[in-house]
Amino acid sequence: MKILKCDICEYEASGETFEDWMNALKPHYVEKHSEFMNQQSERSEEEQKVEMQKWEVENRARFDAV
Repeated sequence: MKILKCDICEYEASGETFEDWMNALKPHYVEKHSEFMNQQSERSEEEQKVEMQKWEVENRARFDAV
């Protein structure tokens, strides 16, 4: 089980896999970072896809490093 902090704040989420960790983090993002989520939803679908891929690459590297 790996425990990592949110990439925006000090909240910690855990998971056996990156996908588990990401799913554990989703409710936190919705509750505590709704402004950030709303900003993302204002982008085009293509921009959202690019940003999500970038986020996943960066955070998968963080997860794998633990």
